[in-house]
Amino acid sequence: MGVLSFVEDKFVFYTEKVRSIREGDGGVNKNTVALSAEQYEEIIVTMKHGFTGCRPNERIATALMMEANLGLRISDILRLRFADIVQDGTRYRLAVVEKKTGKARTFTVPLALYQFIRCYCLDHGIPAHQRIFPITTRMVQKQLKIVCDYLGYQGIGTHSFRKFYATEIYKDSGYNIVLVQHLLQHSSAVITQRYIGIQPQEIEEAIESHLRLDMGG
Repeated sequence: MGVLSFVEDKFVFYTEKVRSIREGDGGVNKNTVALSAEQYEEIIVTMKHGFTGCRPNERIATALMMEANLGLRISDILRLRFADIVQDGTRYRLAVVEKKTGKARTFTVPLALYQFIRCYCLDHGIPAHQRIFPITTRMVQKQLKIVCDYLGYQGIGTHSFRKFYATEIYKDSGYNIVLVQHLLQHSSAVITQRYIGIQPQEIEEAIESHLRLDMGG
């Protein structure tokens, strides 16, 4: 590798790193793992029902469900109001500005999710212009840690639920990294790839096809 090529590679690396931090998905979140579907379900169910020494907490469980289904950071979930979901023609969509990045988020909210949020607000008497979850990020983190310690899970934080959203869509879309980049509002696919920590489909297929285990012995 020539000196010029080495310098260019380093420049790209650090440029992407700075972008990642600015977009709020670098730094403290790099060691947080994405949830599996089984972990997601077990955490939510356990939190809703509680266990010996830990009371049920439907509010925090619902907030984490919203993060996993909307792909917003927990800081934005805790600022969310029902009025932030608006009707746009025949669909419902978000009308919020991300706290960390200042970017507008206007993606579609599926009808089933809209109805779920609406019922939650009605059941708990939450007005449309009031925060749905008037709690702090610290409270969510504390409750999540208690539940994860009980279940024996490590490396899981509030950001794991946003990563769960990203990785599930990545798989369900046939490994469409550009789609996930758009949904997370990252400036490049490189940042998204590093963020979700999943290898491109081509690499996964190459590794699988390379296996040589049958030696006829």
